[in-house]
Amino acid sequence: MTTTHYAALGETLVQETMDNGLRVNIVPRPAFHETFAQLAVDYGSVDTHYRDITGAAASDPAGIAHFLEHKLFEKEDHDAFDLFGATGADANAFTSTNRTAYLFSTPRAVKENLATLLDFVQSPYFSAKTVAKEKGIIGQEIQMYQDDPGWLLYNGLLNQLYPGEPIAQDVTGTLASIADITPELLYRAYDTFYQPSNCTLTVVGPVDPAEILALVAENQAAKPQFAQELPQRLDDFQVAPVAPARTLHAAVVRPKWVLGVRGQTPLANDLAGTRFQIATQLLLEMLFGDSGAWFQQAYDQGLLDDSFDYDYSVQRPANYLTIGGDTSDPAGLAQAVQAVIAAGADQAQLTPERFARIKQAAIGKYAMGLNAVESVASQISAQSFSQVNWFDYGQLLQDTTLAAVQAAAARWFDPAACTTLTVLPEEAEHA
Repeated sequence: MTTTHYAALGETLVQETMDNGLRVNIVPRPAFHETFAQLAVDYGSVDTHYRDITGAAASDPAGIAHFLEHKLFEKEDHDAFDLFGATGADANAFTSTNRTAYLFSTPRAVKENLATLLDFVQSPYFSAKTVAKEKGIIGQEIQMYQDDPGWLLYNGLLNQLYPGEPIAQDVTGTLASIADITPELLYRAYDTFYQPSNCTLTVVGPVDPAEILALVAENQAAKPQFAQELPQRLDDFQVAPVAPARTLHAAVVRPKWVLGVRGQTPLANDLAGTRFQIATQLLLEMLFGDSGAWFQQAYDQGLLDDSFDYDYSVQRPANYLTIGGDTSDPAGLAQAVQAVIAAGADQAQLTPERFARIKQAAIGKYAMGLNAVESVASQISAQSFSQVNWFDYGQLLQDTTLAAVQAAAARWFDPAACTTLTVLPEEAEHA
């Protein structure tokens, strides 16, 4: 057991790796009443090409990671949600491009719920009947997504940034791809990726770390799983040129416009990569944040409203920026944003004064986030698969310089790496 104290934050992180490879993170919070736990798997929607446990090359249908997440709750004679509900716990799960996570929060019966979490995730049950039923459920989910203008905008942009790549596929897959999912494929993916050494368990709340570790050790010792080599992904990430701008028509009241900027190189999952992420996030806030001159001018001109947003996404093996929102003047907003991109690192808003204000606000936001048990657990869980700890993030943020932000601007703002997507009201198609 390793215990690390973060005196400046008043935090303690206890870590241990079980004999079977499962990594455990515990953050004791004696003054809190709620406990939050998350069991995460380093496996997401992009992991469709890999070597299975026999060493053979495997290729799975799009959406299988999300399908597997849904099916793990349902057992032959019960549903795991019912077990959590019986104790008053609130359980959930999600699948992203890189990660699948199962979680619960509860004010009581922490050990019982923790055992339930470990048992249902580590005891798969897939049958032809239940898989067929799930195809209908997820099929309806896919159809609902496809009618959502926000999904259309985001998914469409990813397909332009990464044409033909798994990352451009929606996490849920397509109606055609989930039709090919079988119990055998689910078991193959499960056996490959759900091995304990590819998983982390994070617990935050008023718990005794020694008691939690003892419970987990006993629970894991009773299971036939053992430590083994991490899954070997067959990354065939062949980046085609960014696709040109597109315009679509959908059932929207106001037009939507978004610009995407593709990172030209993969981002390392280490300290240097985290520093670059921080610099990029500060860059976006300095240039496009609502306290800046650019935003105020665009707002006064009617080019954007409160829906305007910007984001930096880092998802194995891709990283990209998105900037946009609802607008009555897509062409005008495009011109305004693209003028910023074209300026590269020569940005009038990248001043020492504005940098100091934006960085201080980011530090304050980070500190506030430490008060939320769920946020802390989610961040520590997510970064368990990287070389950086969430409790180190604040110091890295403090150490970030304006020069690093300017360097990020020079690295990002390449017009050749950009594409745009506009979604117009359907009536405009026939006007």
